[in-house]
Amino acid sequence: MTQDELKQAVARAARDYVADRLPVGAILGVGTGSTANFFIDEIAAIKDRLGGTVASSEATAKRLQGHGIPVLDLNDVAAIGIYVDGADEIDASMAMVKGGGGALTREKIVAAVAETFVCICDASKRVAVMGRFPLPVEVIPMARAHVARELAKLGGTPKLREGFVTDNGNLILDVHGLSITDPIGLEDHINQVVGVVTNGLFARRGADVLLLAGADGVQTHLR
Repeated sequence: MTQDELKQAVARAARDYVADRLPVGAILGVGTGSTANFFIDEIAAIKDRLGGTVASSEATAKRLQGHGIPVLDLNDVAAIGIYVDGADEIDASMAMVKGGGGALTREKIVAAVAETFVCICDASKRVAVMGRFPLPVEVIPMARAHVARELAKLGGTPKLREGFVTDNGNLILDVHGLSITDPIGLEDHINQVVGVVTNGLFARRGADVLLLAGADGVQTHLR
C-alpha cells in the first residue's frame, strides 16, 4: 500500500471509532496535517451525529467548513469527547513528536481539553526513540536567537522554518539531531526557556489510543 492508502485506511478506522464511541451531539476535536485531512473528508459522512468540532488550525477549520461541518471556538465549548490527530513520531509510551504542520500549540491546547486523544498514523511513524523527525518549537519572534542558543545546548541543531508563521503569529525552530530518551523531561525543560510558546513533544499529554495503519490493516493500541 502507498502512504496515502495507509492514511486513507486509518482515517476510515478513526471515523468508525468516532461513530462508535462519541455520543451523538458531542464535540469532536480535529487535528492538522495530511492524515487529519483524510479524516476530515471521512467524517463528512457522519457530520449530522456531531454537536460540532473544534479545529486545531485555520486550515483545518476551513476544510471542515468546506464539508458543512460546524466549527466552534474552544472558549465556547465545555468539553471535547474525542480529539483525533496525526503524529510525526510516536513511541511505545504513546508520547509523540508533533508540529510538522506548524499547529503544535493549538493542537496541544485541544489535546489538553479532550477526554480521549486518538492518534492516527501509518506504521513508519512508530519508533523506539524519537528524534529522527526534527522537534518543532514555537517561539515569540523577538526571542528567536535566544531560544536557538538554548536549544543548541541540548545537543541539537535548531533551524528556523523559513517563510513560515504560525496561526498565532509566531516562528518555529525545528531542532535536528536529538535523541529523545526522556520525552517528559525534555518537554518540560524546553517549555521553561523564556520565549518558548510550547514545543512539539506531546509526552505529558500523550495519546490514549493509537490507530496504526500497516500492511496488515489498522491495529489499535491503548496506553
